[in-house]
Amino acid sequence: MNKQHPENNFSYAQLDILVKEYALTKTQTDMLSRYLELLIEWNNKFNLTAITDPKGIIQYHFNDSLALSKYIDFTTIQSTADIGTGGGFPGIPLKILFPHLQTILIEVSNKKRTFLEYVINEFKLDNVIVYPHDWRTFLRNTEYNVDYFFARASLQPEELIRIFKPTSVYRNATLIYWASKQWVPEKKEAPFLEKEVSYTIDNKQRKFVFFQNLS
Repeated sequence: MNKQHPENNFSYAQLDILVKEYALTKTQTDMLSRYLELLIEWNNKFNLTAITDPKGIIQYHFNDSLALSKYIDFTTIQSTADIGTGGGFPGIPLKILFPHLQTILIEVSNKKRTFLEYVINEFKLDNVIVYPHDWRTFLRNTEYNVDYFFARASLQPEELIRIFKPTSVYRNATLIYWASKQWVPEKKEAPFLEKEVSYTIDNKQRKFVFFQNLS
């Protein structure tokens, strides 16, 4: 693992915790370590994420992304799409953990897309598409094969559940929403709620909310 920055020793110790938690290989660990460096470096140029300290990035971006792997079997999944991925969360950490995935990163910000393309090229990630338009345009104009959609710190569920409209080509996919412990579904969202799964990040309780077309 790259330990060029002594001032970040505590953060790299935290990354070692992820190694044990998710059985990361050396290659995966090195990629996350480099990803951390790139996030900090590019955040000095423009705002990729509100969280800029190494410990926060590891816990609230890396760990919060990878935590989903404890609740679904990614070995049975072929394709995913990350709505409003920003700096690449959860899409890129999950792609690093599961290289077989086809991953679509939906992001309207040109600066953030530039960063995503840089990371994809540096890590030589294959089967990754960076989609440059908004969520509604994606639903209207694309026909990708997507098993799971992810939404973390991007759009609200009321907007996300457009995926289940009868005219949507993605109406039979599963949508997973990263939610706070206090989140409760609104009237429009409740019919699509399949289940909620609680999990903890840095002693803070959160939950994954699974939406499906249940009709």
